Amino acid sequence: MTDTSQARLAALPHFASGAGTLAAIVVFAAIVPTVLLVAPAVAAQLAMQLHLGPAEIGRLFSAELGAMSAATLPAYYWLPRFDWRRAALVAALVFIGANLVSALVPGYAALLALRVLSALAGGSLMILCLSAAAMTPNPDRVYGFWVMGQLVLGAVGLAVLPTLFDRYGIAVCYLGLAGLMALSSPLVRYLPAAPAPRVAAASANVAATDFVLPAGIGIAAVLTFYISLSGVWTFVGAIAAKAAISPQTSGNILAIATLLGVVGAASASAIGNRLRRVWVLLAGYALMIGAVALLIGTPDTLRFTLATFGFKIAWTFVLPFILASLAGIDRSGRLMSTTNLVIGGGLAIGPALAGSLIEASGGEFQPLLLTAVAVAVLSLGLILALQRWATASANL
Repeated sequence: MTDTSQARLAALPHFASGAGTLAAIVVFAAIVPTVLLVAPAVAAQLAMQLHLGPAEIGRLFSAELGAMSAATLPAYYWLPRFDWRRAALVAALVFIGANLVSALVPGYAALLALRVLSALAGGSLMILCLSAAAMTPNPDRVYGFWVMGQLVLGAVGLAVLPTLFDRYGIAVCYLGLAGLMALSSPLVRYLPAAPAPRVAAASANVAATDFVLPAGIGIAAVLTFYISLSGVWTFVGAIAAKAAISPQTSGNILAIATLLGVVGAASASAIGNRLRRVWVLLAGYALMIGAVALLIGTPDTLRFTLATFGFKIAWTFVLPFILASLAGIDRSGRLMSTTNLVIGGGLAIGPALAGSLIEASGGEFQPLLLTAVAVAVLSLGLILALQRWATASANL
């Protein structure tokens, strides 16, 4: 039985979504961040082929992540004003063009500019996917597929790109992205043509200004979730090395964990809105927090394996329900657009904060892990507060 917050406040109209809409959301959302998902393979090839240094490679990826997040800012203007299908088609064409030219350009400065342009277009598509998913009758399920698509394409990319790089060089990555987007572009017709109309809330007692506080709570929940997640995941290999677990063993464990992440997202899609969201959130966060706690100290191989598997399953499982919680109060698409910006911010803040904590403690990981647990608990408290607000509002 679902809780009352999953009634989506009755103020949010749905559009006629189907298999085509689901395919459009999942496919576009998987293609757009591919370079970031296969960053280890791409970074190695950039260093070998273009002779880029660590700082240059870091700036390249940071610029791409930043531009994808920054796409939120212009979206505040165009999202409520322009036809979403036309916007998606324009973004897809820009993405294709930027990646085609990226495959040909020889210089670093030009490549950096093109990657920013590609990321801005891709970020705009990601915003449309997040907003369209929020308008579906079962956003919990759709966001599960949203996560799963990214994990699957990222895993495939990491598996096949090293071989392709040996034969065709870095250009094959950018040409592949352009080709995938070109093949997928007909799916834009399955996106909603326009944002959901702003309509009265489910109760006359719920004013528009009353949504500001819960929206802020939801955004803070997403930000803290990603700070905790990215801080731990960035240094999980270093944690293994500190515990004297061999690189080969930890690499195998992380590879299997990536596949288990698909299981987590698939489980979220299978559950959808069948269960009360609050219990699903509690279960997912509990597993994630417990997994981080298992890494504290000096984990042996078994404990590291359990922690890594649990962590990957937990965050891919609980993330769709976090996003669906925000979708439940988003009446114009702007909140999900802001979520795109916040996700990028969390992914940037997490590793930076984690690195600072590790340096400040002389290379020890316990302060990082304890902080990650505390931040995850904070995120859980915020998302539960949002659920309570949504339930109370639905009952007005």
